[in-house]
Amino acid sequence: MTMTSNRDKLFDLIKDTRFGMLTHRHGDGQLHSHPLTTQNKKGDEASTLYFFVPRDGDIAKHVASDSSVNVAYANTDADSYVSVTGEASLLEDTAKKNELFNPAVKAWFPAGVTDPNLGLLAVKILDAEYWDVTDSKMVQLFKIAKAAVTGAPLKDLGEHKKLA
Repeated sequence: MTMTSNRDKLFDLIKDTRFGMLTHRHGDGQLHSHPLTTQNKKGDEASTLYFFVPRDGDIAKHVASDSSVNVAYANTDADSYVSVTGEASLLEDTAKKNELFNPAVKAWFPAGVTDPNLGLLAVKILDAEYWDVTDSKMVQLFKIAKAAVTGAPLKDLGEHKKLA
């Protein structure tokens, strides 16, 4: 797959997943996760995920000192799972805020794009991995049962790929 088709596949898998769990590190080394809604539904040239977060919140505070994050997506209805490793930063980009702002975000930030506490978190994708199971539940169960009965390792239970 080319870089563009990899990016398209990745965003195809995450676009319908309502929340991603963003994990960041605190100063004491402990990992903390927060559910966030990915605001962009397609990839851009920079391969970046965008989220709205409070400027005075935990995420903004901690990514300022340690920008390494992970965003994990699980869409159990579609049997697709994505893990993204990235570098996070708060952007001062009014045009991007205007582009991504929507009525759902207004519930959290009632003053809209001009809300001084509205932070735009950008996660530059450095690395990603996905698991995409395309077989029906019945076929999956059959493959699992067959492997259990025969003792042969389970194979071909969907696509698994690492993207750089």
